[in-house]
Amino acid sequence: MKLIKTIDIYITKKFLGTFFYAIILIIMIVVVFDAAENLDEYLAHEVPVNKVIFDYYLNFIPYFTNLFSGLFTFIAVIYFTSKMAYNTEIIAILSSGVSYRRLMMPYIFSALVIAALSFVLGNYIIPPANKTRINFRNTYIKNYVTNESQIHRQIEPGVYIYMRRFTGNNVGEKFILEKFEGSELVEKINAENIRWDEEKKEWILNQYTKRTIIDGVEEVTRGYRIDTTLNMQPEEYRTIRNETETMTTSDINRHIVSMRTRGVNPIEFEIEKHKRGSGPFSVFILTLIGAGLASRKVKGGLGFHLGLGILFSFSYIFFSQISTIFAVNGNMHPFIAVWIPNFFYGVIAFIIYKWAAR
Repeated sequence: MKLIKTIDIYITKKFLGTFFYAIILIIMIVVVFDAAENLDEYLAHEVPVNKVIFDYYLNFIPYFTNLFSGLFTFIAVIYFTSKMAYNTEIIAILSSGVSYRRLMMPYIFSALVIAALSFVLGNYIIPPANKTRINFRNTYIKNYVTNESQIHRQIEPGVYIYMRRFTGNNVGEKFILEKFEGSELVEKINAENIRWDEEKKEWILNQYTKRTIIDGVEEVTRGYRIDTTLNMQPEEYRTIRNETETMTTSDINRHIVSMRTRGVNPIEFEIEKHKRGSGPFSVFILTLIGAGLASRKVKGGLGFHLGLGILFSFSYIFFSQISTIFAVNGNMHPFIAVWIPNFFYGVIAFIIYKWAAR
């Protein structure tokens, strides 16, 4: 029992030590390249050094770490397991009576630590940090805020609005509002534009025509201005690149319900929600594949194992991107699109596990 406990501690230290060492090394390189790329923008906008460090890079590091946690896990497993195999440590452990299944226990435990950390970071800690990071980029580097066009929304039950486009100065062009009772149209307002009054917190309709239908009789009124309140905000018609990354999972769930009520397709938000579960789970699959591939001596040594590991990692990432496209541009359910790479590579992991255990 003492030998097994020693092996558990030994492998866990190797696994987590290599994982965090790889992360620190890669992040240092990425931060240097990112700083060099954006240095001109920092100088042009005279950005304070403390903002660059605390608002951007301090929030960039956990985001980048979590984004590639699966890849770092795979490379770490391949690297230290391959070294153990070529130092005949794996053979010595198995020859002492430890089964391959038992050998995988510290691997699974280490993967559980990384997956739990990734889940907590991705669902609760990184989204608020991303909000600060993205606001920094929009302010000092590049603005990723765009305004919608050809808008058709349900803002509350039975009330629909249309706009040709919504501009950056909070003006909606060619505005139409329709109210229904059941399937009957009871009111329709056409306005040249609609403008948000920031001080009064209300909408202003300019050059409008209002049609009211009561018992089949239509009444038409025209005017230059109506001040009114509507169940919508200007922020709803602005699109922020990677906005889903700034929301906690509970915020995403509420946003999905709100978007469906307004008749907006929440596909990007659903994909992000499912990714936050599938990403940590992939750590277990990539750990089993990496350990199975690297636990045996093969011609080519460590270089062959690392090459094979990187090939598997990038094929997994590529497969994930392709399946996500099917959800966005096709009819595939977001859950299936996000989880199908895990199902496919889970089968591969099982086959490799059985092959390595023989």
